[in-house]
Amino acid sequence: MTRLTRNQVREIDRLSITQYHIPGVVLMENAARAVADAACELLGPRVGAEVLILCGGGNNGGDGLAAARHLHNRGKSIRIALTIDPAAYKGEALANWQIVQAMRLPTEAADPAKLAHCRCDLVIDAIFGTGLTKPPRQPFDQIVAGVERVLAPVLAVDIPSGLDCDTGQPLGACVHATRTVTFVAEKSGFAAPNARPYLGQVTVADIGSPRELVETVVAGDGMIRGGE
Repeated sequence: MTRLTRNQVREIDRLSITQYHIPGVVLMENAARAVADAACELLGPRVGAEVLILCGGGNNGGDGLAAARHLHNRGKSIRIALTIDPAAYKGEALANWQIVQAMRLPTEAADPAKLAHCRCDLVIDAIFGTGLTKPPRQPFDQIVAGVERVLAPVLAVDIPSGLDCDTGQPLGACVHATRTVTFVAEKSGFAAPNARPYLGQVTVADIGSPRELVETVVAGDGMIRGGE
């Protein structure tokens, strides 16, 4: 089974954009559709099912924002809870934040106290991705504690927030996912026995990165060959 390190993930993203001319927003759109598909599988055919999407910064948060609009268009009731100031969004994440605003989807600041009493049918964890290398700052542990109290399945975007991509060890508090939709391939840390309680069921989603590129990077010469 192919598993990717943090650096390999970054290199595949970089070369998908620079060498294969796939816009980053296309990769994010494909990721978001995969998340929305998995969410609908967990929710079943119910129209109006309530989905809470926790969005952080960077591409992971952007994936969550993009998934929110897809789920809205599929008839789900969406709430977006932001763990960062949206003024920090840039690039593809900013584009999706602007779309969410134009669509007037409900957004709010993530409040751990409210989260603990939240009633919904599904929580989507799009707070931190594979780039996390150190324990997140407060109030992340309180947000995780609040998610634990929500009586709903949790869908993690790419990796459960708080889990180290390379080692599979939690960097302090970590989201326990019912299901994880990970992109391109599983991550190296997923093989660690300690990671399994956090991952839940793992689904690998194709987001459009060329198979030949993935094979080259995994073989170890992607960073040498990676022309612009």
